[in-house]
Amino acid sequence: MNSLPRPTVSIALCTYNGEAYLPTQWQSLLDQQQLPDEVVVCDDCSKDSTLLLLNQFAAEAPFPVRILANQTQIGSNKNFERVLSECTGDLIFICDQDDYWFPNKISTMTDYMVNHPEHQIAFCDAWVTDEHLQGRQSRFWTWVRFDKAAQTRWRNGETMDIMLDGNRVMGCAMVIRRTFLSKALPIPDKIPGYIYDGWIGLVAAAYNVVQFVDQPLQLYRTHVQQQVGVRSEAPQEKIRLKDRFSRHRSLKLAPLREKQAQLAAISHLITERVPDNAPGLPQLRQRLLHFTMRSCLPHERLRRLKPVLESFSQGDYSRYADASANWLAPYLAALGDVFE
Repeated sequence: MNSLPRPTVSIALCTYNGEAYLPTQWQSLLDQQQLPDEVVVCDDCSKDSTLLLLNQFAAEAPFPVRILANQTQIGSNKNFERVLSECTGDLIFICDQDDYWFPNKISTMTDYMVNHPEHQIAFCDAWVTDEHLQGRQSRFWTWVRFDKAAQTRWRNGETMDIMLDGNRVMGCAMVIRRTFLSKALPIPDKIPGYIYDGWIGLVAAAYNVVQFVDQPLQLYRTHVQQQVGVRSEAPQEKIRLKDRFSRHRSLKLAPLREKQAQLAAISHLITERVPDNAPGLPQLRQRLLHFTMRSCLPHERLRRLKPVLESFSQGDYSRYADASANWLAPYLAALGDVFE
């Protein structure tokens, strides 16, 4: 039996025009096996009855509720930044207005954090469901490609590499130690390819202090009003083999240069916040070097051969291949860099 004192728990809830979904989520908070010590709400200038509902909930809640109403709309990133900074609990659970938590979510995640004091952030999985919380379509991690192979790499310390391939840390599934907030806040105005939860995940990955709880502990509602959801992306145009050798080289380099610029921007933001010896930084630097090399290869094919072979022999082409690609992808990428 763990003799450590039980940490206090805050729920950080952001709202905006949430009258249709908020009552169901709020009821799931009331039904928790372990109730929070406080709920802090930041409303970003809702135009519906969200604030009225919140005041009704607060009057009847068995725990303290603080409601902060923004005077001007600040957007979701800054709204989450504000609500997190206002929380006083040892552990802070981020909450979306439109999801539904299973009764054991707070207790399960709190137990995990108590038993793993070295971890500053943990996140769980969720069942993806429809607008009416009917049916369980699939696990959320399936949508973000956090499969068993990625989970093994994550546990083995390749957290930053996986995060740079796309965010796996869903904000509303996250619990954070309040002492870690000083490292993640304030949230930058622009994080290429990421929003607030991805930023917090990247900072935690730099320190290698984020882990996961392999359980779906909530329902993730999908609907048209979501800022971020799990809707399928439009398929990219396929490039025929003969086109690869006839198209202008700038078309070949464009996505590589875009990726390099994204990584360079993230590197700049992260290195402003974490020490040079942070364990996740070598993974960020190596990935940036790889895409810098690929996006700056010389026009003469013979001069491309040495840097491409060196990077291939180091395993970079395999390491940074798209997670959905087959085993041929690293070879085709390397050949394309030499000959296209």
